[in-house]
Amino acid sequence: MASLRLQFSLPEINFTGKISSNKNCTSSTFKFSCMEISNGEQKSSSLHSKSLLSSGKKPCRKEISVATPYTSITITNELLDAYEDEYDGVVIDSQSLPLSANAFTTILQSSLSSWKLEGKKGVWLKILEKQADLVPVALKQGFSYHHAEPGYVMLTYWIPEEPCFLPSTATHQIGVGGFVINESKEVLVVKEKKCPLRCSGMWKLPTGLINKSEEIFSGVVREVKEETGIETAFLEVVAFRHAHQVAFDKSDLFFVCMLKPLTFKISIDESEIQDAKWMALEEFSNQPFQQEDKLLKNITGLCVARYQNKYQGFTAQRMMSKFDDRLTYLYHGYCM
Repeated sequence: MASLRLQFSLPEINFTGKISSNKNCTSSTFKFSCMEISNGEQKSSSLHSKSLLSSGKKPCRKEISVATPYTSITITNELLDAYEDEYDGVVIDSQSLPLSANAFTTILQSSLSSWKLEGKKGVWLKILEKQADLVPVALKQGFSYHHAEPGYVMLTYWIPEEPCFLPSTATHQIGVGGFVINESKEVLVVKEKKCPLRCSGMWKLPTGLINKSEEIFSGVVREVKEETGIETAFLEVVAFRHAHQVAFDKSDLFFVCMLKPLTFKISIDESEIQDAKWMALEEFSNQPFQQEDKLLKNITGLCVARYQNKYQGFTAQRMMSKFDDRLTYLYHGYCM
């Protein structure tokens, strides 16, 4: 519950009342009551305005009491639906945003003023694709772009007059490569249709990017299957590389994984792969590009050592974390 008392005068009219705040309220109207006429007659009236929102959802409101020497009135001030995050900030419910830019401007200004008085810090605003007309309004009110995904754009607003501590958007992409070797010491390799000119025509390991919310071990199994048709089982993460300023100035984590083949008949994805085959390990290792590139040469050496049981990588073990009450995978080696 919040209280605010304002004073202003109109001819023979005085406004008094109370302010109340209800985060879970459902009303979306302006409500006027307790009007007093200056000649001493008292009348009670209740006026309801149309909702500020055209989205169908009704925002929270604050009833504002204003007092003058003549008459009393209670005014309801609309606020955006939002919930508090764990860092003294708020996350706005994108489903409750009005479709009208004018209505959005008014209610956004009121909400920011209220959150500032409450000592809130960061404000997160997700604007859906169908609400794109509201983006310029938010930018004009001081919001900044944070990130965009298919279907929405995320904006943020930092209220305190101090450096912003909101986390930045994702900084990395994650790639995987599968080292698959059979009992005949043949490595599963592919030749991509499109690749940088410097490695054109090279036979390489099946590689790709993992999907959103996909585990490393399941992502590499999927990529190998998609490119070559070979079913595999994950064994270990042999090594990983960390590079920066890659695609769209993002950093890149690339995990090399040892896989066990479960099937052997190759069926390529012709949209991405020019060819695939089982190649003798020695032939694969002796390719000029492999010999000249220290990174690839070391990766191949580690994979061969793992195949010969002379090296141990990281396996994936599923376990619960009390920190966030989630099941997760820990990649680790074994103590000797």
